[in-house]
Amino acid sequence: MTRFVIAPHMRLQEWVAEEKGYFKAEGLEYDFLDELVSKEGKKHDLGDKIGAYQTFERGRHSDISCACHWTVNVAASNGHGKLYADAYSVSPAGIFVPRDSPIESPGDLAGVPISVGFQSGSHYSTIQALEQYLKPEQINLSFSEGLLFRRMELLIDGKAPACSLFSGPYYFAEQLGFRKIIDTTFMIATMITGDPDPEDVKKYFRGLRRAHPRNDLPPELYTHHYKKEFPARFVDQMDT
Repeated sequence: MTRFVIAPHMRLQEWVAEEKGYFKAEGLEYDFLDELVSKEGKKHDLGDKIGAYQTFERGRHSDISCACHWTVNVAASNGHGKLYADAYSVSPAGIFVPRDSPIESPGDLAGVPISVGFQSGSHYSTIQALEQYLKPEQINLSFSEGLLFRRMELLIDGKAPACSLFSGPYYFAEQLGFRKIIDTTFMIATMITGDPDPEDVKKYFRGLRRAHPRNDLPPELYTHHYKKEFPARFVDQMDT
């Protein structure tokens, strides 16, 4: 029997479902696969203009994974997997700068390079948030830093003047005292890769459904699971 392979994406529901045994209660035989975990964030440094969509083009090795809804829509329409249409999630996100930065409001970001993921949720949500304050030509997005953890690492190391972060890195930046200039959000959709057993997909989502209320009541019981996905160099600093 082939085991169902899940790629976690800092959605606590997956970790809660594992901790509480909800996947096993549904009869799902599964493994978690995170190909981008590393001591530092360098595995997220995939090069200039390489974002979530390009990872689908290259081919993901899990049966189920996720990315921003736009990316999954387009990747699925181009034959890189199948969009699961019956569920989505919404991620909190925001643009952060160092605490000693002169940037204090969205208007101050005019011309400032903002590190975002290329063709990813942070790309589009940053434009959507800032177009209320800046002209299009004033929004300066930087795509050269790669995926989420690499961008977070460069912000923490003082090598990025502004950065869009979401989920665990969003909370970590707040903990470390980075200044949040504006909140954003974006929708996350699920991609099915290959031809996993449709019954396994149903078992997976039934497990997530059982986990979701616990994730909200209260989340502090489960945020320690973020340590399983962060680069090792930051784990000792995390106050979950």
